[in-house]
Amino acid sequence: MNKEILISPSLLSADFTQLGEDSEMINRSAADWLHMDVMDGVFVPNISFGLPVIKAVHTVCQKPLDVHMMTVHPENYIRQVADAGGALMTVHAEACTHLHRTIQEIHSAGMKAGVALNPATPLAMVEEVLSDVDLVLIMSVNPGFSGQSFITSSTDKVRRLRQMIDRLEHRPLIEVDGGVNGKTAPMLVAAGADVLVSGSYVFGAEDPEATIRSLKSRD
Repeated sequence: MNKEILISPSLLSADFTQLGEDSEMINRSAADWLHMDVMDGVFVPNISFGLPVIKAVHTVCQKPLDVHMMTVHPENYIRQVADAGGALMTVHAEACTHLHRTIQEIHSAGMKAGVALNPATPLAMVEEVLSDVDLVLIMSVNPGFSGQSFITSSTDKVRRLRQMIDRLEHRPLIEVDGGVNGKTAPMLVAAGADVLVSGSYVFGAEDPEATIRSLKSRD
């Protein structure tokens, strides 16, 4: 029996002149979450959007907001993200000196907690917190810009993480972000991914809702 795959389209690739319309499209679609990439121009070489956009989208979008903090000191914004409507907050292991404490604070704010790893960061960076998080996000491109090419070694990284998680009593979801499309999605699901983030492949499609359905069914 095939497991359910969750789809989290990335707002970073949406048309920012019509965020309301794109949020309504997400409501109608088979998407499970809406992925929101917050970039500060320090942790990654780009600036995207922040708390006002999260709050505005939350007033329209009926799907849980999957907030990915690509920032330094993400622990400083936990309460603000929760107040803006974040359902899940993912921080980068590379950006957190006290990762376990940050995870606890995210949970205390009423959100699910995720931890992300850049492509060159080894899985050992999250091994000690796997039993504490709800999700591990594997970046399959270098974070900062949408539309990048998929890093092929990410599939094996997902497979190895799946093996680590399957040995645990508590099993966080595996999310993959970067270069997810009709070709790479089946490989990632076969390797053990639970959640697929897709930006330009969804929002650049002629029929985004059909594209989301296809990703979810892997047809």
